[in-house]
Amino acid sequence: MRMSRMFGHTLREAPTEADTPSHALLLRGGYIDQLMSGVYTFMPLGHRVKRNIEQVIREEMDGAGAQEVTMPAIQPAELWDSTGRRAAMGDVLFQLTDRRDRELALGPTHEEVVTRLFSDHAVSYRDLPVTLYQIQTKFRDEARPRGGLIRVREFTMKDAYSFDADDAGLDGSYNAMFEAYRRIFARCGVPTVPVQADSGAIGGKGSQEFIFLTNIGEDTIILCDTCTYAANQEKAEFVRPAAIPGDPAPIEEVATPGVTSIEALAEFLGIEARQTAKAVFFMAKQNSTGVTYPVFAVVRGDMDVNEVKLANALSVGGRGGVELRPMVDSEIAAYGIVAGYASPVGLPSELQSDVRVVADLSLDAAPNLVAGANKPGFHLRNVNLGRDWTPAVTGDIASAQAGHGCARCAAEGRDGHLRAERGIEMGHVFRLDTTYTNKMNVAVQDANGGQLTPTMGCYGIGVGRILSAAVEAHFDDAGIQWPAEIAPYDVHLVGIGLDRDAEAAADAEALYAELTKVGLDVLFDDRDERPGVKFNDADLLGMPVRLTVSSRNTKAGVVETKARAAAEAESVARADVLARVQALRAEAIASCSVEAIERIARAGSGPA
Repeated sequence: MRMSRMFGHTLREAPTEADTPSHALLLRGGYIDQLMSGVYTFMPLGHRVKRNIEQVIREEMDGAGAQEVTMPAIQPAELWDSTGRRAAMGDVLFQLTDRRDRELALGPTHEEVVTRLFSDHAVSYRDLPVTLYQIQTKFRDEARPRGGLIRVREFTMKDAYSFDADDAGLDGSYNAMFEAYRRIFARCGVPTVPVQADSGAIGGKGSQEFIFLTNIGEDTIILCDTCTYAANQEKAEFVRPAAIPGDPAPIEEVATPGVTSIEALAEFLGIEARQTAKAVFFMAKQNSTGVTYPVFAVVRGDMDVNEVKLANALSVGGRGGVELRPMVDSEIAAYGIVAGYASPVGLPSELQSDVRVVADLSLDAAPNLVAGANKPGFHLRNVNLGRDWTPAVTGDIASAQAGHGCARCAAEGRDGHLRAERGIEMGHVFRLDTTYTNKMNVAVQDANGGQLTPTMGCYGIGVGRILSAAVEAHFDDAGIQWPAEIAPYDVHLVGIGLDRDAEAAADAEALYAELTKVGLDVLFDDRDERPGVKFNDADLLGMPVRLTVSSRNTKAGVVETKARAAAEAESVARADVLARVQALRAEAIASCSVEAIERIARAGSGPA
């Protein structure tokens, strides 16, 4: 491709809307163009990167035995009702009606559609196992798009779905996809850490996320400093710091005027935060019925409530999937809650009939805590769970934090501790079990003529997120450093002074043809621009290898050759240039092995 003919141009400065390094560099390099918030056009350069990522994904999916399909982006809403997920998705689901007033949805994912597809075509156990995948446009009405391609409203996703006869079959399909994901991220140069994750609205019996650790990440990831344990904070298990022991003492009221926070309470009474009980109030909506009810969550004062864990605890408690939001001031007042002085002991009568009290595990062995007295200016000393109050549900509803003990290490006799990192979800693999096949009444004939309900897995990767993460992992002050397999071009050929030197111009044209003939993709800067502009653009655009042809180099019989990540260029004999470029490309591809990339991933956040 000749740059004189390429659509788009580079920018010297980052647009003001850029909020991450990758966002700024992709806009400056002319890789993407914003149409509106969370919606982008992939320009010619960006489209080539996207296409290369999709090719890596296809090769690994096909190699793992999956078969590609393309399913509709527009879906009948009744499919979503059949599994209860229209309510569970809430406002994220784009919904519309056609001219016949039929309710439709723009697919954020395709579990229902693929289950319907399988049901229409699979007849017996002989049709199992099967894994279907697609690379398709998805839609999610995100409230706060950010980070360029990191969180958007329209995006390209690879989603795959496996169908198996039993759990052993699902294990095989799941593991095949897991290993394929490791190879995909490595080949794309994106360092990821697999972590235990919450399954969210998709459901199922367990899932893992592949996380790119970066300071711009939206998620908090918990990792052990001793073993390989890693989990999203929404799922992370941990060893709670020990409570201060003691025999239950009589409850007593103490005046605490103006003391409304845990920190202030501990200081006022001369105690530690772990000797207090923290109350947090939510409104829960039961997805299956739309009914809302108040939730009173209680954790030890040195911990924080984890909303995802709390929602899961409520689901286990028998009310089905729920959505949570913090109570607003008007609701707090309406229910008679005294903010800053609330307690599960002696709840106001307005709360008694419908409140759902949930206690964290940390309270089981924490005697004589200080809790609110449910009246302004007073707290209660020596509050004990079981004697003074009884929760409806007890479970793990607290967030793991840096410094907490690792539960896996503790179980195996080690003294591991957790650290916290920020990260971005790059891919997610789920064991769906029979969640969808049961709800949608899908069955095939088994070997004995009976009925068999297939078990499922699903596996998603965000193509745009890989593109952005590759930039976040590989850039410097000058611009992007594309990993070899996804770079828009293999070589950036820079011609200097070609309009003034026919011999150099002929040399550049001949080199362009030679490189192209052997299958290398070449971006040829044939523009009438100053050398500094051309070199700056080459660094910004970030092709793996830059070759420079000039009058001086041609006369000397050499081509200036520079790997994008190298500190210095080298002069290579004209006859050896092709071999040197191919060697540099091979080295770059080898540097993105699974082992090399995963070593970088575990090291922590920041550019690789």
